Amino acid sequence: MFSFWPLDLLAQNAVSMPQQHGILDLVRGSGPLVQLVLYSLVLFSVVSWGIIFYKFKQIRRANKESEKFIQIFWERRNLSSINDISRDLEGSPVAQVFKAGFEELARLSRGKKEPAGGEGFSTELGGIDNVDRAMKRATSVEITKLEKSLTFLATTASTSPFVGLFGTVWGIMNAFRGLSVTHSSSIQAVAPGIAEALIATAAGLAAAIPALMAYNHFAQRIKVLAVEMDNFAHEFLNIAERHFFK
Repeated sequence: MFSFWPLDLLAQNAVSMPQQHGILDLVRGSGPLVQLVLYSLVLFSVVSWGIIFYKFKQIRRANKESEKFIQIFWERRNLSSINDISRDLEGSPVAQVFKAGFEELARLSRGKKEPAGGEGFSTELGGIDNVDRAMKRATSVEITKLEKSLTFLATTASTSPFVGLFGTVWGIMNAFRGLSVTHSSSIQAVAPGIAEALIATAAGLAAAIPALMAYNHFAQRIKVLAVEMDNFAHEFLNIAERHFFK
């Protein structure tokens, strides 16, 4: 019988060709420790992205409401009405600093009007320093709120590449150790293991790079808000000293 030997040869080559592996196949084919590293990095990445979206909304709201409050503060002259407005701007750190200073100022004013021997605080016992301390405490509280969860981003950015590198090194060690089992020194024997190991490094970088960029961005935005709170506190203290502590 006449045989098309080229077709037979092609069929044999097709059978002997290595099967292409996708990323998911490489992950599933990895060792237990490498898989643990990969799943840990995926978890870090998911949590980091959740924090990034939350902090983006929080800081954007803080900026918008602070700009709105500062505009209202300089347009109005009645501190009581400004204090009422500040209650609706809970996302503004500047508004919360004003609220703390106004409440301390109102308390001192009530203490000044009370007769001697009362339970009120006179301006001689604290005065403008009490208002200053109250606003500084509020500033610290607001900065702490804004910086919440940023530590996780910093930790992810600094440790994820090393965690991925550990998974890569371990995977490559296993790949080369497998050469003694297969008794082969060709690159095809270790290529799948090396590919599986390198995924850990890629996963570490994928988790670290967005976390680092987001951390630097948010830290800068929070620094700007902190400067705005300090500047507003100084302006409010000047106004209070001119009108209430003569």
